Amino acid sequence: MAARSPQSAQGYATGAERQPDDLRRRNVAESERDGHTYIPADVEEKGKEKAKSVLAMLDEYEWLIAPLIFTALAFFTRMWKIGLSPIVTWDEAHFGKFGSHYLKREFYFDVHPPLGKMLVGLSGYLAGYNGSFEFKSGETYPEELNYTFMRVFNATFGALCVPLAYYTAKELNFRRPTVWLVTLMVLFENSYTTISRFILLDSMLLFFTFTTVLCWAKFHRQQHDPFSPEWGLWLMLTGISIGCVCSVKWVGLFCTALVGLYTAEDLWNKFGDLKMPKVELAQHVGFRVFSLIIIPLMVYMFSFYLHFLILENSGPGDAQMSSLFQANLRGTEVGKDSPLEIAYGSRATIKNMGYGGGLLHSHVQTYPEGSGQQQVTCYHHKDANNDWFFYPNRAEVEYDPEEPLRFPGNGNTIRLIHAQTGRNLHSHQIAAPITKADYEVSCYGNTTIGDTKDHWVIEVVRDAASNDYSKIRTLTTAFRLRHADLGCYLRAGNVNLPQWGFKQIEVTCTKENKPRDVYTHWNVESHWNEKLPPGDPGSYKSPFLRDFLHLNVAMMTSNNALVPDPDKQDDLASQFWQWPILHVGLRMCGWDDHIVKYFLLGNPIVYWGSTASLGIFGLLVLWYLIRWQRGYDELKPADIDHIHYSGLYPVIGWFLHYLPFVAMARVTYVHHYYPALYFAILTAGFCVDWATRRLSREVQWGIYGLLYVVVVGLFVLFRHICFGMIGSHTQWRHLKWFSTWRITD
Repeated sequence: MAARSPQSAQGYATGAERQPDDLRRRNVAESERDGHTYIPADVEEKGKEKAKSVLAMLDEYEWLIAPLIFTALAFFTRMWKIGLSPIVTWDEAHFGKFGSHYLKREFYFDVHPPLGKMLVGLSGYLAGYNGSFEFKSGETYPEELNYTFMRVFNATFGALCVPLAYYTAKELNFRRPTVWLVTLMVLFENSYTTISRFILLDSMLLFFTFTTVLCWAKFHRQQHDPFSPEWGLWLMLTGISIGCVCSVKWVGLFCTALVGLYTAEDLWNKFGDLKMPKVELAQHVGFRVFSLIIIPLMVYMFSFYLHFLILENSGPGDAQMSSLFQANLRGTEVGKDSPLEIAYGSRATIKNMGYGGGLLHSHVQTYPEGSGQQQVTCYHHKDANNDWFFYPNRAEVEYDPEEPLRFPGNGNTIRLIHAQTGRNLHSHQIAAPITKADYEVSCYGNTTIGDTKDHWVIEVVRDAASNDYSKIRTLTTAFRLRHADLGCYLRAGNVNLPQWGFKQIEVTCTKENKPRDVYTHWNVESHWNEKLPPGDPGSYKSPFLRDFLHLNVAMMTSNNALVPDPDKQDDLASQFWQWPILHVGLRMCGWDDHIVKYFLLGNPIVYWGSTASLGIFGLLVLWYLIRWQRGYDELKPADIDHIHYSGLYPVIGWFLHYLPFVAMARVTYVHHYYPALYFAILTAGFCVDWATRRLSREVQWGIYGLLYVVVVGLFVLFRHICFGMIGSHTQWRHLKWFSTWRITD
């Protein structure tokens, strides 16, 4: 190559020097000056602007991005290793079995409304399950049952609680760091995670509790624009959510009470607004009656309508329903081939027509006090001790099987003889064992030995088949039995006898003559008499409304009967005072080394922090009340409104969901606290939000960052109790902070 001339070289160098700075920057990405990397000014500015635009976009769409991230984490925590344990765990034994009944369409009885169990049945149907597995506690699931899918179906409800908590916190007007805190407390609450991972009703109960609170909060934010489409939509969605939560468990009634208190206060304030036209006030009342009473009731009743529609076959819960209802089930023995009209000598079962009533029953055991004679009870299960013979009274001609048939009817005096023991249904002036105001009913004597205290007068109440009361008819005739000597009426209320009476229903002879008392009404359920032709009493339908009321009262009665048994120790049960302080947990399965173990225990910071916030909120309100009384006027109307609706109502929600368990006599477990825990979490969010609102931005984020780390860190520390503890339980000794946490015992 030809050498450059000094001039040309000089000119080249001079030309290079003459190039402006921006041109040189374009020619090279970066250059070294004094040994440091040099970033061009315009590139730096563009980078800052780009970063700012990204942050602005994230800030603008935070309402969508954040809940998506939280929801993804929720699905991970609720479903990670969800199929690890292949055994029936804790109450899966109950609710899985109820789901099986829906798949087999067999009628069953339970103390809870049907919606949640129908959803369990739906999960089994979608999983291809045929309903044949018995769901015995601790038993291994068969290969053909996709229990993992059924658990995932339930866990979905638990995962969706997290975005619901996020949007609820926003509607309660919490600042963004608080919204994230509330969401994280729900997301990383160990007990919520664990309870959602099994075939139970709790995830559905929590889901509909969360939807109810969200819809209520949304509706409250629309109060500035009444009768708008959004206002009406959220009001009706609140009613639908109330109906759903009550259709899963009756605990939903406490959520209903919270919305009811809010509605009563709201209408009371409107009633005091003299500027509001009376027509507008009436419209407010009408909209709330329709949305918060009629819609929830329709949803609740519709769940029972589907329940009756699906369960068309006879099953283990038949005896809880009326005889007419049972007679219309497929495969039932009730009324099947039973002669229609009762004759002397007929063998029959006699059912009490009260809500939750059972079959008139006796057994060889005697009363430990009183007369000491043979016990008479009401019993829901079918056995031979429910059978009675209809006989004429002792003043009439004795029953002769060879003579022509005679039929008892309205006004006739009869005897009822227990088929298994041959003793007469009897009453006397001895106080009943539990209901002391009534007379005791017993079995005494036999077909030849007895007296007039064995006599009962038939009083027909109604007959679904005929207006002719001269005969008693199977299923269709409702009658009362009045004691001939004492004038009292045979009655079976919903009072359970102690253990010596096998917890069966007490039967008494009540002195009060109340013709409308359904617990004194009886009907013949099944009837055998070879001399009479079979009838078809099952052709008469039982009205839906009557069946609906009957089943609900039976559920209430059975729920009240779930009291602790003093003769048995329930290691899983706990007391109400133990829940808010996380005093106990609950073993959900066996504790052998070869079993995957799960321990139902909450996140300590979530429990203790939320419980403390309830007291802190009370002190906060007391502080401002004292200062207000002293003449300080530091709270703006917006502040008072925020305390009222975002702080006070969550506290009220906690009390409504917690205090009933203080008064309940029934056996209780730690999971009964979980709906109340959510309201405590919202209260904690309010307290942190209020306490940090005037602090500098840096201090606020420092406090919130610490809380985030502790909540997530403790969840991670206790993650194995949620995802499954494999191997010897002794390796989890570090998680046993207190002796009452039976993780390693």
